[in-house]
Amino acid sequence: MKNNELRPYEIFLDQYVKNLVPIDKVEGFDIRPGFFDEYGTTLIPGGVSFTVHSQHATSFKLALFKPREEDPYAIIPFPDNYRVGNVYSMIVFGLDIEEFEYAYIVDGPYHPSRGLIFDNTNYLLDPYAKAVTGQSKWGQKPAYGMSYRARVVANVFDWKKTKAPHLPIEDLIIYELHVRGFTKHSSSEVKNGGTFDGLIEKIPYLKELGVNAVELMPIFEFDEMSGMRIHNGKKLYDYWGYNPISFFSPNTAYNSNQEHNKEGTELKSLVKKMHENGIEVILDVVFNHTAEGNEQGPSINLKGFDNSVYYMLTPDGHYFNFSGCGNTLNCNNPIVRRMIIDCLRYWVIEYRIDGFRFDLASILGRSEDGSPMNNPPLLQNLAFDPILSNVKLIAEAWDAGGLYQVGTFPDWNRWSEWNGKYRDDVRSFLKGDSGLAHTVCDRIGGSLDLYPPETRFNSASVNFITCHDGFTLHDLYSYNDKHNEANGWDNKDGESHNHSWNCGIEGVTDNEEVNQLRKQMIRNAFTILLMSRGTPMILAGDEFLRTQQGNNNAYCQDNEISWVDWTLFEENQEMFAFVKYLIHLRKKYPIVRRKTKSAQSHYPHFSKHGIHPWQLSDWEEERVAGVMFAGRDGENTVDIYAYILINSHWEEHKVELPQLPEYYHWKLEIDTHACDMNTMRKVQQVIQNTTISIPPRSCKVFFSAYLPL
Repeated sequence: MKNNELRPYEIFLDQYVKNLVPIDKVEGFDIRPGFFDEYGTTLIPGGVSFTVHSQHATSFKLALFKPREEDPYAIIPFPDNYRVGNVYSMIVFGLDIEEFEYAYIVDGPYHPSRGLIFDNTNYLLDPYAKAVTGQSKWGQKPAYGMSYRARVVANVFDWKKTKAPHLPIEDLIIYELHVRGFTKHSSSEVKNGGTFDGLIEKIPYLKELGVNAVELMPIFEFDEMSGMRIHNGKKLYDYWGYNPISFFSPNTAYNSNQEHNKEGTELKSLVKKMHENGIEVILDVVFNHTAEGNEQGPSINLKGFDNSVYYMLTPDGHYFNFSGCGNTLNCNNPIVRRMIIDCLRYWVIEYRIDGFRFDLASILGRSEDGSPMNNPPLLQNLAFDPILSNVKLIAEAWDAGGLYQVGTFPDWNRWSEWNGKYRDDVRSFLKGDSGLAHTVCDRIGGSLDLYPPETRFNSASVNFITCHDGFTLHDLYSYNDKHNEANGWDNKDGESHNHSWNCGIEGVTDNEEVNQLRKQMIRNAFTILLMSRGTPMILAGDEFLRTQQGNNNAYCQDNEISWVDWTLFEENQEMFAFVKYLIHLRKKYPIVRRKTKSAQSHYPHFSKHGIHPWQLSDWEEERVAGVMFAGRDGENTVDIYAYILINSHWEEHKVELPQLPEYYHWKLEIDTHACDMNTMRKVQQVIQNTTISIPPRSCKVFFSAYLPL
């Protein structure tokens, strides 16, 4: 959109002249003081307001560039009287936002031991930039150099009458995916693979599966070329995108149109289409560090604007590294806190985002000296912010500095957590480890030992068995050890303690018995995940056995290792159908998702069982465990019961089911020992005898059937 389409510059300027509003002339441009409380850029009829701030800078200059030109065509200093406090603001008239890019030159003291590293030879990216230029095509650097610049956006996208689904978090089935990797493989058969547009084409697939929320791995602007290297003839990139350059800008390389998507229109179209199909969009956001790295890293924006404010620094000016990525954002500094809140508000207002998953969120609770805080102001501000009141806040409740807060993350009844203990305990129990029968029942029941209902809200636990970081579910039962040789670090990177089991043979095999056992183990994992209270999260492609060839840290693999191979969807239709049916059952029976009204029978809403009902032994070698949910839904006058039975032992066991009240009977719905859906449908029946057999390493799920005489 051109400025003169809003209102002709001459008319707007004439109004100021007639009203005796002072207009200054600097470097050939008409300027006047701007909007001091609107950080970043604000488009107005006839001009653009540029607002920046710094506690320690002594001057600012605005550099204007023609698109793709290396040198600026104008440099406009902010006059001294255009400063209020530490804020500089200037309206520049006569600019067409289609025809320029901008950056800043910031001057100030240089005392590295005090964290002051101003350099007036750098062009710096606006920390509040809404669109970043310079790398619109994946894997290619711009011809004009390495500096990043910004463009002004109008934000005039027409959402029409589209409304967000606003689903309760316990009703979500979250699907974690990488925007590029989900459709980049040629087998995806989409028009624009690896883009937001390509993901739009896969919405029918998501609906068929039954998921109702997607969690997008980082889509903030990042530079996949950062640290690009070649190993064994293959280029390795910053593929995952956990090194943000600009918090307010969508990654331009995810657009199907390689020209700069100035407003994020393609991402907005994706969110709109998701909402029209009842699917929420959650962003994986990184506010714990930036791409600027440590002392050897580049100066992109925050370092040059106010290094000692934006980063946690040691007394001698070095970077604390609680992120494991070279620097740590100083999140509870009031300036940084406002930036983060402004950023999230922007994504909710302009992109209609439904929730955020915060990478290494424990850092957000550290003070400026790095120590953990009891009541971190940033986390509290986010919990009570009125703009964010309906969005999901999900914490990865640990960081690389050893702060592990699963179950203890400050929450104010608003924050959910990635439940890392759920992942580890379920993995360990399913592969046959001892001493976990009671623990795995707790995990299935919503981890009430970690999230007591009297202090935590209904669904604080986000349950997952796999995620982007680690093995896929297929690989979890195909490899005992990680195989990250393709990453170029001699297989030293990535987690070595995966609680995985290769079922007897490492890697790919033609042994049909092993392959069938692996599929049964995967069915077990999906069954436990989708029958557990809390919010389940599925890793994209697990439902049709996606593999990363044993790589459990594929952060740099922009190739077939990371891309979803859709030929596996055709090959593994039975697993897809099984997961789809589990999701259907979860949606059908609210009792699985949450504590409902008490059952008329007065059975407890959650109970543990073993070989014998109501008796789960404390024996270290106990590997048969059952969980029963009891209650009723809404105005339903009939009680509803669910029973999840797991045998992680390598031997078959006889199990006595809990007796139900008169007229109620158990109906078998899921048997993971059945190798396909047709076989399972044959065993789905009302159980007349309460003593049953459960095969080795399998699960059964029962729901109550009310059969009055």
